Amino acid sequence: MAARIDLTLDCTDAQFLAGFWRTALGYIDEPPPAPFKTREEWHAQFDLPEDDSVDDGAWLCAPDGVGPRLAILKVPEPKTAKNRLHIDVRVPGHGSPEERWARIRAESERLVRAGGSVLEEFEGHHVLMADPEGNEFCVAAGPAQTG
Repeated sequence: MAARIDLTLDCTDAQFLAGFWRTALGYIDEPPPAPFKTREEWHAQFDLPEDDSVDDGAWLCAPDGVGPRLAILKVPEPKTAKNRLHIDVRVPGHGSPEERWARIRAESERLVRAGGSVLEEFEGHHVLMADPEGNEFCVAAGPAQTG
């Protein structure tokens, strides 16, 4: 059996960054783990300092359950260097290289409106971007969707 993975992003404002990634990936808030009915109830089980809030984290998942869960956690230190691991946002579709590039550009423009920024364009291939807290990710073509 293959291991499942989560991707975790450190940040200074988990709820704000979660809003960006919900928009970017079409993810939803992950329900709390059973048997808990709320994230607050789940969070209360841990022996955490009083200033540690459930709002210091956000947990997102794909609505269809496919793909890695995204955990977004508040940390005290700022981002200081380039990510060693990053997310690739794949834009589905088929067509000519020009049509695929147009979809990549349109998606990167949508994510700029959501709060991201373009760091560099690799003409015809991918766009290197950063989320609102500076975490790098790429927008690139994905496989054509069928059915």
